[in-house]
Amino acid sequence: MNNPLLTDDLLPRFDHVRTEHMEPAIDQILSENRMKISQIAQQDDPTWETLAQPMQATEDRLERAWSVISHLNGVMNSDELRKVYKTCLEKLTEYSTELSQNAELCDAYKKLAASDEFKELSEAQRKSVENTLRDFHLGGVDLPPEQKKQYADLSMEISELSNRFSDNVLDATQHWFKHITDVEELAGVPESALDGAKQAAQQKDLDGYVITLDFPSFYPVMTYCDNRDLRREVYEAFVTRASDMGPDAGTWDNTPVMAEILKRRHAMAKLLGFNNYAERSLATKMARSVDEVLEFLNQLAAKSKPIAEREFAELKAFAKDTHGVDDLQAWDIGYYSEKLRHDRYDISPETLRPWFPVDKVVPGLFAVAEKLFDIQIEARPEVETWHPDATAYCISRHGEPLAWFYLDLFARQGKRGGAWMADCRVRWRNLRGQLQLPVAFLTCNFTPPVNGKPSLLTHDEVTTMFHEFGHGLHHMLTQVDVLDVSGINGVAWDAVELPSQFLENWCWNPDSLALIASHHETGEPLPEDLLQKMLAAKNFQSGMAMVRQLEFSLFDFRLHAEFTEEAPTNPLDMHRKVRSEIAVVEAPEFNRFPNSFSHVFSGGYAAGYYSYKWAEVLAADAFSLFEERGIFDPETGKAFLENILEKGGSQEPMELFKAFRGREPQVDALLKQNGITDDAA
Repeated sequence: MNNPLLTDDLLPRFDHVRTEHMEPAIDQILSENRMKISQIAQQDDPTWETLAQPMQATEDRLERAWSVISHLNGVMNSDELRKVYKTCLEKLTEYSTELSQNAELCDAYKKLAASDEFKELSEAQRKSVENTLRDFHLGGVDLPPEQKKQYADLSMEISELSNRFSDNVLDATQHWFKHITDVEELAGVPESALDGAKQAAQQKDLDGYVITLDFPSFYPVMTYCDNRDLRREVYEAFVTRASDMGPDAGTWDNTPVMAEILKRRHAMAKLLGFNNYAERSLATKMARSVDEVLEFLNQLAAKSKPIAEREFAELKAFAKDTHGVDDLQAWDIGYYSEKLRHDRYDISPETLRPWFPVDKVVPGLFAVAEKLFDIQIEARPEVETWHPDATAYCISRHGEPLAWFYLDLFARQGKRGGAWMADCRVRWRNLRGQLQLPVAFLTCNFTPPVNGKPSLLTHDEVTTMFHEFGHGLHHMLTQVDVLDVSGINGVAWDAVELPSQFLENWCWNPDSLALIASHHETGEPLPEDLLQKMLAAKNFQSGMAMVRQLEFSLFDFRLHAEFTEEAPTNPLDMHRKVRSEIAVVEAPEFNRFPNSFSHVFSGGYAAGYYSYKWAEVLAADAFSLFEERGIFDPETGKAFLENILEKGGSQEPMELFKAFRGREPQVDALLKQNGITDDAA
């Protein structure tokens, strides 16, 4: 079989990839890799060229096939693909564990690290070898045989459970919908959302309107719908997804799945000599200890909570004074917050939406990146993709291609919710000395064009697109040729959000907004009065937003830090405990937020969700240099490119940050950016 997943093409041949190609490709690659690795490991005098380089070749070949399979599972999910993905994932987990526990291979790397040649290697090559030895230890290579098997079993079980968690959330999200025939029930909902609801109904061969739990449908109901009972119904369906409560109670319940994941993570950490999984998580991060992370989060909470309490008191007073609402509930927060924002600043996300059509925002985003980093971005519509919504682009500098990426922006059936960047190909120089360019997948879930009308974004959605593109630039603009530390590879998890959160700042500056905002019908730029209102409203309820993110971070971190075999932490109890200490909005008894918290239970952020806030400090402080020198200052853009984006994971993130900023990061820049100052309190 001529398998398109086994070719050396830089760009995947999506028109040719079929589900039946997937498992045979993975089987063949794993079989061939195992044979090669057994030969590579048996060396008395290993060198970079005889050990590390061929190992990277095996890693790259596997990643080239798996990245496509994994991506398609996320954006074109079907029962058939899901089954194949699960089978392949089990084989990959087994292979990965086997590799990380290969004592012969580990010894070969130790010999290389102890050799005279090691000192002559480049910084990136040395970092790659050091990371590999660290990962051998974290993979259980030092364990006795019986415990190695225990570790391997735990890895396999965690992988399977995490995949089940993700499937449950997707199924619960896509199963529920609300069919409405009387448009009066949707009074207050903007026309753009009504058009989407009408289209969703047509896709189900129904008259009227259909509300779903996909964000572009859920959010407008919670923010604008006057019908309080409907808001409550949609809210309840959303916060009880994959749980024992709500309209689908028990059908896809993740409660036992979470308990089993936590138990196994803890057992894995203990096997490796850590006290808990939070300690294990920090072994690959910038933060040095559990106490340091908790102190960081609690410090932010102490400064933010008084502001959040004041904001919530204002919201309650507003709802009572203007609408006679005495009992503000969780499903009322978004609705009355939006009314208060409009009352205070005479602006709302819907007011701004006509100025952010996708076909203006996308080229505007590219123009920002082009000005900052001296690159050119060009659409290549002839390149094969997996769906008509997706488009391929090439990034070049002075005519020389640097990278490629795919953009897939709109929500649809079978596509996982949220937004993310994933690598498709990693930059590295292969065994033949040829350079493989990086390729990225950039995925969002915005409202698609409806009935000939363009897709119009909220400013939050614009920010999301900039965020993911920041990740993409980190992956694509790297100049590192060593696969293990190229792009986002090898970057400490709590520093990986730096470029993404950094780029969000260009959504708020008048000079950059001129590139991304113009009216979808008239082409006129964003009017000055709207711009000023938008900037004035930037930090509206920023205290409430901050404590909400800190709630997620503390919940995740404490859940993993405080777990013991004798008294396993219950996620629901921990969530309630953290909320009682930090939240200002009371959650209803039926709230089951942990059951759909995919970042932590299936998305790689276990005991690491704090990374968003940690990296936000880095991003705010990095951007403050642009504020001093000009947001398109070429020298500052070049410095960020050369010290952060191009270096990938080849050096410690703190060293790279100091090389760019001239000092260690300071938390004040983040608080100032969010309007959280002692004066504000």
